[in-house]
Amino acid sequence: MANESADVRKLFIFTTTQNYFGLMSELSDQPPLSNCLEINDFLDDGNQMLLRVQRSDAGISFSNTVEFGDTKDKVLVFFKLRPEVITDENLHDNILVSSMLESPISSLYQAVRQVFAPVLLKDQEWSRNFDPKLQSLLSELEAGLGIVLRRSDTNLSKLKFKEDDTRGILTPSDEFQFWIEQAHRGNKQISKARASYFKDLFETVAREFYNLDSLSLLEVVDLVETTRDVVDDVWRQTEHDHYPESRMLHLLDIIGGSFGRFVQKKLGTLNLWEDPYYLVKESLKAGISICEQWVLVCNHLTGQVWQRYVPHPWKNEKYFPETLDKLGKRLEEVLAVRTIHEKLLYFLPASEEKIICLSQVFEPFTGLNPVQYNPYTEPLWKAAVSQYEKIIAPAEQKIAGKLKNYISEIQDSPQQLLQAFLKYKELVKRPTISKELMLERETLLARLVDSVKDFRLDFENRCRGTPGDASGPLSGKNLSEVVNNIVWVRQLELKVDDTIKIAEALLSDLSGFRCFYRSAEDLLDQLKLYEQEQFDDWSRDIQSGLSDSRSGLCIEASSRIMELDSNDGSLKVHYSDRLVILLREVRQLSALGFVIPAKIQQVANIAQKFCKQAIILKQVAHFYNSIDQQMIQSQRPMMLQSALAFEQIIKNSKTGSGGKSQITWDNPKELEGYIQKLQNAAERLATENRKLRKWHTTFCEKVVVLMNIDLLRQQQRWKDGLQELRTGLATVEAQCPLAWQSKWEGPEDPLQYLRGLVARALAIQNWVDKAEKQALLSETLDLSELFHPDTFLNALRQETARAVGRSVDSLKFVASWKGRLQEAKLQIKISGLLLEGCNFDGNRLSENQHDSPSVSSVLPCFMGWIPQDACGPYSPDECISLPVYTSAERDRVVTNIDVPCGGNQDQWIQCGAALFLKNQ
Repeated sequence: MANESADVRKLFIFTTTQNYFGLMSELSDQPPLSNCLEINDFLDDGNQMLLRVQRSDAGISFSNTVEFGDTKDKVLVFFKLRPEVITDENLHDNILVSSMLESPISSLYQAVRQVFAPVLLKDQEWSRNFDPKLQSLLSELEAGLGIVLRRSDTNLSKLKFKEDDTRGILTPSDEFQFWIEQAHRGNKQISKARASYFKDLFETVAREFYNLDSLSLLEVVDLVETTRDVVDDVWRQTEHDHYPESRMLHLLDIIGGSFGRFVQKKLGTLNLWEDPYYLVKESLKAGISICEQWVLVCNHLTGQVWQRYVPHPWKNEKYFPETLDKLGKRLEEVLAVRTIHEKLLYFLPASEEKIICLSQVFEPFTGLNPVQYNPYTEPLWKAAVSQYEKIIAPAEQKIAGKLKNYISEIQDSPQQLLQAFLKYKELVKRPTISKELMLERETLLARLVDSVKDFRLDFENRCRGTPGDASGPLSGKNLSEVVNNIVWVRQLELKVDDTIKIAEALLSDLSGFRCFYRSAEDLLDQLKLYEQEQFDDWSRDIQSGLSDSRSGLCIEASSRIMELDSNDGSLKVHYSDRLVILLREVRQLSALGFVIPAKIQQVANIAQKFCKQAIILKQVAHFYNSIDQQMIQSQRPMMLQSALAFEQIIKNSKTGSGGKSQITWDNPKELEGYIQKLQNAAERLATENRKLRKWHTTFCEKVVVLMNIDLLRQQQRWKDGLQELRTGLATVEAQCPLAWQSKWEGPEDPLQYLRGLVARALAIQNWVDKAEKQALLSETLDLSELFHPDTFLNALRQETARAVGRSVDSLKFVASWKGRLQEAKLQIKISGLLLEGCNFDGNRLSENQHDSPSVSSVLPCFMGWIPQDACGPYSPDECISLPVYTSAERDRVVTNIDVPCGGNQDQWIQCGAALFLKNQ
């Protein structure tokens, strides 16, 4: 190629081609290229603007055009800025070099996206001079190319959709945008409904990934967990055709790539060697957590959960994001270097040696970005770490003794000893320090051996007990027995596993380590066996219950949803609580990694299908069965109509035009309508009950306030309170039955009652004044002025008994219209009595005439208590004992008095003769 090398222009083309295609001797093995017509035309002809170089099995070929078929292989293109002949002077000013991979669409899209759009749209100088309309067109071009790339197999002459083609999906946002576009457009392969379903699922995390760089490390730690739930939901969905496995594999990979690049970018803003340790530590821990969590997510989903998911099993090997895993391990190494340095500083004296150590310790890492992990940087990193270890070796030797003294002081306390080793584990791992702490590490191993024995003893003592008992497994909240036992033993497994990890990290070179390891592994096997036995016993019990109709685990889709119990009248839903527990158990056991037997999973799927409706129906049933307890007894008649309407809906749970068939679980449309009717009726009843209870409480409070008002001094306050009470009563008057209103002591009209209350209160004050003047018994009294006239008469009886020196039981009550009672020591003159059923003129009873009033006044009389053996004012043969009531309703008796009737008592009984006090 001597001739070619003499031509600088051709040398430029040959060298660029050789470097791009990675050629060593291929060009020299080909025929001389100095006479290649295509090259000569490109260099020497100003009108020839392009030179295409392509490598195939036949070798290197040149052309002055680019054909569609050229995109099968990598293509290198030289093209001119200006239509000029290429010379030595304009060689580097007039030739542009571009490559083309996969397809022209992909190459153009990436060039616009990665190179030209950022420069022209984001750079302040260029964007200021770039026409806004052209900026918009450039953005539209980028978006349009992305759409075409995401939905096309661009290697075909006609753009055809292939869902497994993910070459245009470079970031998670590309994947989310893909389903947005498909939901908008749709095609034969993907329905709009299916694409919209996936779009909705991805929306949970789409915004976070789009703005990923603006999030903090801790926010992305949370995002990992959220993303796990989203991809799990996408994979497990059964509403539409399954998500393709190859596409999911690609999605997991690009999500891991996004997380990795995010961590590198965030940590790249820190000076990991000079920034404060606490800041570097927290940032590195968050970065490590992001890497580790996503690696665990991929392993768990593709290696366990999805492989066992029968409706859509993962068929390939589990996916392991190797690059992200290695990045996480690199970050752990960086953190270990900084942590060792901090621990060394803690033990080193503040001397010149310390200053020298600080200035030299991180020199090996100068010029090396530790977060940029790749196979090319790994040897450089290892060499830097090796040099770093040589630098800190003298310091390690100095502090080994100090650390030994520190640990020896606390080795009698197992917990403190373990904490000390964990605190300084990075130092303990160092060979020099590890050798110096041999005895202390032997002591720690003995403590770990004892811990394993304690774990074993605790397990053996509790494993056969009942959760929550002193001799049973520790109990958690909202966990059934099988799940509780498995969670408990998993916690023990974690403790044993942590013990093993500590020993492996710090004690693996000790002679007793192998024996400890075998004992711990044996205990782990025992715990795992118990865990599996618990699951197997549960599976057998459930499968046995599935064949027993009384177990509550059977649900027929064609069965009635609910009915009234003929024995106690309670409403029962045909969806047992055991089914609800089964659903929770299946969900929790699946999350714990167990494969649910197909028969149980099938029942759980059916139960899950109706779970939402069943829960609503159970709430309605509970409301129906307990509403009587929520009602105030006196208000039940007021709610009778609403209660009957609610019960009628329950009894008439029929469907169809004729209402002949019962509503069943497998009729979702009618079921939803029926549930809505039930909920509406229940809500009406509950609302009415709440309203009446509220009014009841309000009335009680207002009456209590009225009872505490001084009617003489606070009349306006009384009137205001009365008006409020009257307004409230008017609100519920239409619903308020007489039975409820009669609970008021007095007339059915509350206003009349309140008037009587005022009158009585004023009269009582008058009685008090007379009593204070010793003139009460000398005045004519009206018993209707008292709230409790029977109490007053009983007090008169007691006072008479004291006056005559006899017991109260030896006295009898008498009345006289003839004049004062000669036999009574104390007596009162009473007026205001009314008579119903006949007339009385003061001498004897007489029948009513046709024009007589139904109620007539009775002349005042004297009343008092006399001895039982004394003769009264009237002969018993010519009297009748009539009751004296507090009101014409005859609902409360004050006393009974003998009234002269001239004989023939039956006549007056038949006419309903009775006395009562006048109304106030």
